[in-house]
Amino acid sequence: MTNPLVLSFDTSAAHVAAALLCGDEIVARKVEEMKRGQAERLMPLLEEVLAEGGKTFADLDTIGVGVGPGNFTGIRISVSAARGLALGLSIPAVGVNSFDAIESGLSGDGVAMVSAPRGQGYLFPKEGTPYLASEDELAQIAQGTPLVTPEATSLVEQIARLAAQRYQDNPARPAPLYIKPADAAPPKDPAPVILP
Repeated sequence: MTNPLVLSFDTSAAHVAAALLCGDEIVARKVEEMKRGQAERLMPLLEEVLAEGGKTFADLDTIGVGVGPGNFTGIRISVSAARGLALGLSIPAVGVNSFDAIESGLSGDGVAMVSAPRGQGYLFPKEGTPYLASEDELAQIAQGTPLVTPEATSLVEQIARLAAQRYQDNPARPAPLYIKPADAAPPKDPAPVILP
């Protein structure tokens, strides 16, 4: 298929973003900054993007989804939504990591970086594996090479473009890209008392 219709979305950071790609043209997009509430906002936002593009879920050829790295809960929201939509619509879902999306839009030198908490950043050097870099390490790298971070609109548009290129290659189900283990704090409330 030469002009696939691709709905892409991403909630891996403090945003919910979606884009509709028809052929080579992004025909609709929406990005909303938010720290919480992506799960409740994602499906209505996708419906709004489709309506703006004059399409429905039934018209789609594939789903493109951002798989991270980033916020653990946000990544799970997008990946589970993509898997569910793909299953319900009988179309493929293509997972695209943020590093690939950044690098596909790069013109020139630079190191793809995704922001992480406490001034840190996820890096994927051209030769090596992705890792979590400290604030000091990022400052040192930035002295010699520009760090390129994704802006939500360009990120979700690149996810759509890469999904359009990859969807016929029999992609595996989208899976989250986690660079480090979850660091969720234990609950502050005391454990419930179990009565005999």
